Amino acid sequence: MTALVESPLQLLGAIEAHAAGHAGTRTRVRARADVPTLAASVGAVHTLGLPAGLDVDVAPAPRHLPDGVVVVGDPFSGAFQTALVRTPRPPQRLVVVDDGLATLDLARRMATGSALVRIGAPAGPLRYGLGSLAARRLRRIADAGRLTLCTTLPLDPALRARLHDLGVEVLEHRFEWLRSRPQADAPPEPTVVVGSALVADGLLHADRYAAWVRGVAADGPVRYVPHRRHDPLVSALLERLPGIVVDAPGAPVEIRLRGLRPGQRVVMLPSTSAITLSRLLAGGGVTVTPHAVPDAWWTDRATPELRRHLGATHELAARAVAGARGPSPLGLPARGVVPTAV
Repeated sequence: MTALVESPLQLLGAIEAHAAGHAGTRTRVRARADVPTLAASVGAVHTLGLPAGLDVDVAPAPRHLPDGVVVVGDPFSGAFQTALVRTPRPPQRLVVVDDGLATLDLARRMATGSALVRIGAPAGPLRYGLGSLAARRLRRIADAGRLTLCTTLPLDPALRARLHDLGVEVLEHRFEWLRSRPQADAPPEPTVVVGSALVADGLLHADRYAAWVRGVAADGPVRYVPHRRHDPLVSALLERLPGIVVDAPGAPVEIRLRGLRPGQRVVMLPSTSAITLSRLLAGGGVTVTPHAVPDAWWTDRATPELRRHLGATHELAARAVAGARGPSPLGLPARGVVPTAV
């Protein structure tokens, strides 16, 4: 089996899929070489001790998909879509693992037959055409019963049922492999702020974001963990403020924060980290708090569609906690996540 990953979360998802036996007994994970900080994530998972039969290295994106089982983390990737349409024969099985909230958008687009183009990203005729062709290829793979979605996101039951009707096998994980690893040292500060990529992506005003982090630090010492796509100027500003310790971007927050102790809290703006950390920390006395974004913080580049998409974080984080506490990921009371407006 070959796994193609382009982000730290995709890397973790590929390892979880392999460890659970969803893609065979031998797996080579190819982490895309031109993605900043991904090499640090590869080093971090090597330190944890990889499951048997799995190897991880940093390599360029392939021009064609290999035979056999292929794991992919980002079906919206132009590199993946190009390789998919260039490959004459589809993979024996395609296993899709999480790439943040884009996984939710992928599931919706699969269900509606829409082109695979990112929310908020400009899509000219050529890019839209590639996304449409890739969507048709994925639908055919699903129709043949050869498409699996391995996710930690607690999908809406109606969406899950629609995917099932299309032939998509949906498998949910709760970071079982990562939970099995020895606990790592965690930040000692009572509050951890997980940084957002929204500023670096031009979707949030930097001054308002920095003021929010400074306000969180007014309640006590803060450890700030930047997103891998972070604004260096914002990080430099936060480093100069009293009460804030700024980490360097590096290993996934799921690895760095899994050892937090009861009484500590994690706060962040809407992001997939609210969901994944809720999965990992539920039941451990650590509060995970996704904060809503006030309208005045958004720039003109943040479309209403994108804002609604990010707004799903609160509900999904609550479901993730419910799923982590019981045998079913759906329909249980949520505890440990406090959706809060600022």
